[in-house]
Amino acid sequence: MASTTIDTPGGGKPLAPPQAPVMPSEKVSARTWMAVAAGMMGAFMAVLDIQITNSSLKDILGALSATQEEGSWIATAYLVAEIIIIPMTGLLTRVFGLRNYMIGTTALFLVFSTLCGFAWNLESMIAFRMLQGFTGGALIPMAMTIVMTLLPPSKRATGMAIFGLTATLAPSMGPTLGGYLSEIYGWPSIFFINWVPGLLLIFGIGIGLEKEKSQPSLLLTADWLGIAFMAVGLGSLTIFLEEGNSKDWFDSSFIITFAAMSIVGLLGWVVNSALRPQPFVNLGLYGKRNFAAATALSMAMGMGLYGSSFLLPLYLGQIAGYSPMQIGEVIMWSGLPQLFIMPFVAKLSSKIDNRILCSFGLLLFGGSCLMNAYMDASTGYDQLLWSQVVRALGQPFVMLTLSNFAMNGIQPKDMPSASSLINMTRNLGGSIGIALLATALTTREHFHSQRIGESVSNFALATQDRLAALTQSFIGQGMDASTASDMALKAVDGIVRRESFVMAYNDGFFLVAMVLFACIGVLWFSDKVKAPSGGGGGGAH
Repeated sequence: MASTTIDTPGGGKPLAPPQAPVMPSEKVSARTWMAVAAGMMGAFMAVLDIQITNSSLKDILGALSATQEEGSWIATAYLVAEIIIIPMTGLLTRVFGLRNYMIGTTALFLVFSTLCGFAWNLESMIAFRMLQGFTGGALIPMAMTIVMTLLPPSKRATGMAIFGLTATLAPSMGPTLGGYLSEIYGWPSIFFINWVPGLLLIFGIGIGLEKEKSQPSLLLTADWLGIAFMAVGLGSLTIFLEEGNSKDWFDSSFIITFAAMSIVGLLGWVVNSALRPQPFVNLGLYGKRNFAAATALSMAMGMGLYGSSFLLPLYLGQIAGYSPMQIGEVIMWSGLPQLFIMPFVAKLSSKIDNRILCSFGLLLFGGSCLMNAYMDASTGYDQLLWSQVVRALGQPFVMLTLSNFAMNGIQPKDMPSASSLINMTRNLGGSIGIALLATALTTREHFHSQRIGESVSNFALATQDRLAALTQSFIGQGMDASTASDMALKAVDGIVRRESFVMAYNDGFFLVAMVLFACIGVLWFSDKVKAPSGGGGGGAH
């Protein structure tokens, strides 16, 4: 088996020099594929758990006697912990060994998932969700590291295709799976279901990876100052983004505090990394043109992935009145077709300039969002089906080629850093996207409500006729004239608010589409890249 090389977390002087990686042979054993499959299962499980609570949030809040605003911390706690642990994965893998760390962190993830299902109040749920994020977040970059270090170049496109599926399928399937499980078995089941993939992961990693010697002494000389700056910066930034809209952004001293902490933490992290000979993660990779372009696009892709997964369920629940299960039936069409298109994309990636493939994918993904930018209050499953399918066709072209751009020319010793940074920026992009869209929804709904209100006034003849008709209808139902008149006004106001929200959702999808289209220009700053021949599964050429 190939040994996994991780950045050495050093102090001021070098430790033992890292071993040179053993290049994998072109023939891949069944054990290695088992390890790859187990790693992908872990990444899928970790990304899935970001979104899986969304469909069941109302039931969870009811059981824990919490408000909607308080409940936002259930998702925020997981995201904060996950984005902090991702950059630390390289260090922790070197300390404990890839096999031991994956098995250990998965076992803890399962324990904390189970405790989430047994949470007795909001505080306990938030604590267990944070611990779940700390243990699950590491599984995402480790899956990419397994592909890049264990598979030969000719097989990496296949491995990255599978990894791309975890990144795009999980946000799509989270609300679907969560809705089904909550409706059939109750909300705790969304946490207990992790035992199935979790045990398979432990079994696959236990068989597929060789044992490695732990090096706990590396913790003594680790870059703890850089880690502290990173944790404060990224954690505060995530809280700022996730909670900003509900607290009116800079009108809140809470938000101002976390904004300041994020600036101090991130600047401290960058300065410390520049001055330290061996930082815990190599931020210098952002100086590589391909990697910088890929991470910028990864952030935008995170905005698109999590933003569309945020907008559509909200629209379907608020405007169309869909149940969590019905929402899941719509969302799943943005995921299922990817299973069939990804192998095709993996083959093309070794034959065609990946910039062309990525541009095509961004056009499809952006186009699907543009298709959703013209909804009305009657839009439902039938009207949304094709936009979801177009989205599913476009996402694999983007995710696979972005991974090829990011990893092109990266030295083996920097693979774990590159994997951590590309996944960190995608998750950060998701938080930024959701924050922007939540704010846009609020402001645009107010804007459209005011504009519609200018036309729907008591002085407008059409409004007077509609109010009179509604009043007569309510009187016919047995109400007195005064009550019927009040009900008619409320009904008209409800229609205005509904239409304002629909227009705001349309604006949100239009914004996502424009971001994705703009990414095509950024993409062409990168070099021409093709996956190594045989990426679709054949041998090397």
